[in-house]
Amino acid sequence: MSMVVAGMLGSVGTSIIGGLIGGGQAKKRQRAAAAEKDRLGAELISLENSRQAIINPYETTKDMSSLAKDLSGTLSNPYANLGVATNAAKFEAEQIDVSLANTLDTLKETGASAGGATALATAALKAKQGISASIESQEANNEKMKAQGEANLQLAKMEEKQRIQNVQLSEAQRVQAAEAAGKSFMFGVRENREQQKMDRVAGQLQGAQAREMQAQADRTGALTGMISGISGALGNFVTAKAGMPPTASDRRLKENIVNVGKSKKGFNIYNFEYKDKKFGDGIYQGVMSNEVPKEAVITGTDGFDRVNYSLLDVEFKKIK
Repeated sequence: MSMVVAGMLGSVGTSIIGGLIGGGQAKKRQRAAAAEKDRLGAELISLENSRQAIINPYETTKDMSSLAKDLSGTLSNPYANLGVATNAAKFEAEQIDVSLANTLDTLKETGASAGGATALATAALKAKQGISASIESQEANNEKMKAQGEANLQLAKMEEKQRIQNVQLSEAQRVQAAEAAGKSFMFGVRENREQQKMDRVAGQLQGAQAREMQAQADRTGALTGMISGISGALGNFVTAKAGMPPTASDRRLKENIVNVGKSKKGFNIYNFEYKDKKFGDGIYQGVMSNEVPKEAVITGTDGFDRVNYSLLDVEFKKIK
């Protein structure tokens, strides 16, 4: 019985120490995970609160219609002030009149007849008409060419002004579109970076929460295992005190092991022989200690497991 008591005390001690150590470690992990969870939660809230404001990339777009100007005021009719070229004809006529007067004076002095004077006057008139018509035609043609040249010049100027105006309008529109696209691009890049950082922190937060829950579960498991170990050891001790000592059921003690079935609760049932005949000689039937609940197992001072069959639905027996 002293071996059973010693084994029970050793098992209880092992269960308590293992439970306390495991529970303490799990508690430390739980606290660390909780602290990390709180830190990451605060960081995530800070990131959400510091996100950039949504912008309208077209808010600075201006109406460029003022660049379009009415150029009709620059046009004029170059033919509006054309006049009849009479100055040259008048000057020529005056010259002929002077010449005619001088000729008449000569005729008078020389005593020429009136018929000669008339013929002279007629010739002078025709001369005056021809000269006058020639000069007026030249001047009219010159005015026409000048007016045409002015018209071409004004048209060219208007076309150039129209071209410049179109360039200004097109460039202004291009610049505004580029500014809007640039703002939109920058906003999108910043938004993606901020979202990626938030997603990363959110993932870390979930990990911390999972670690905290796992540590809590480990802590609970350690305490539960400690209690189960103590309960099992005490149960074995009580059973032993009642005259039913645990049976050596460590697989390392056995040989010629054959699985012959299962119990109603699902425990494997084996036929086997003990390597050391001090535990028994012949063929026995029972379980393996590593396949049954811990509360039914006690480890002896020799390092081998014993099983309390009163806690199982399997009967330990010698069959041959």
